[in-house]
Amino acid sequence: MRHAKARTALSVCGIALAAAVNGGTARAQSSHIVRLEVDDEREVHRFVPARVTAQAGDVILFRVSSGAPHAIAFEGAGLSSAVRSLLEGALGERTAELQGPVLPRNGSEYRFVVPLLPSGRYRFYSSPHRAYEMIGELIVK
Repeated sequence: MRHAKARTALSVCGIALAAAVNGGTARAQSSHIVRLEVDDEREVHRFVPARVTAQAGDVILFRVSSGAPHAIAFEGAGLSSAVRSLLEGALGERTAELQGPVLPRNGSEYRFVVPLLPSGRYRFYSSPHRAYEMIGELIVK
């Protein structure tokens, strides 16, 4: 019984903390799946969807459907050093500045947790397919 009360107290504290972080309203974490697709015959290289609207703590799962290898990278131009640092930390297994790991084959996935970024638009791309304009956009509320 004592353990059940402790778990309940921890749950209440967690909800209160989530509410404080989210401006007084508790919000469940959202997940977004973004497929990375390449159609070489039509020369189409794209993210599906190309725009993702998310908040801090949301998860974006980048999933390679075709055209591997891919590597998710964020556009660095115009970013403050604080925002660069937040993105670098969120990218985890970086292979270059503002770039996550290489996704070597179709079916590969990369989990990106949106850091506490200022509201705005953040462009990302597949670095091996940058010349093909394979660009997406993260919109942070």
